[in-house]
Amino acid sequence: MIYCSKCGAKLSEDDRFCSACGAPVAKIVKEEISVSSDNLIEKVKELLHEGNVTRIIVKDDAGKVLLEIPATVGIIGVVIAPWLAALGAIAALASNCKIVVERREHMSIQVLLKT
Repeated sequence: MIYCSKCGAKLSEDDRFCSACGAPVAKIVKEEISVSSDNLIEKVKELLHEGNVTRIIVKDDAGKVLLEIPATVGIIGVVIAPWLAALGAIAALASNCKIVVERREHMSIQVLLKT
């Protein structure tokens, strides 16, 4: 389920604008990164400090989801500590992991109106 980043209203996958507030809906782009367990925590910290990441999914080599981290704006400090502790446990068990990063791609209103 997708939610409006401005007002929090529920949106469908096809929506280009929020029906509640009229804000343009950003497209979600997925990127997959392979990392060793030694670099897992540092890479996730680095991704969380980027502003456009909306969710981080950690998978094992077989593609099984080990952890999902909702990376909302302002997630820092004490809020992220439990996630990092869980990542430490995952890193101890898995040799290699895949990180799926969902980013919000901002589009201009001209692009939205043309399509």
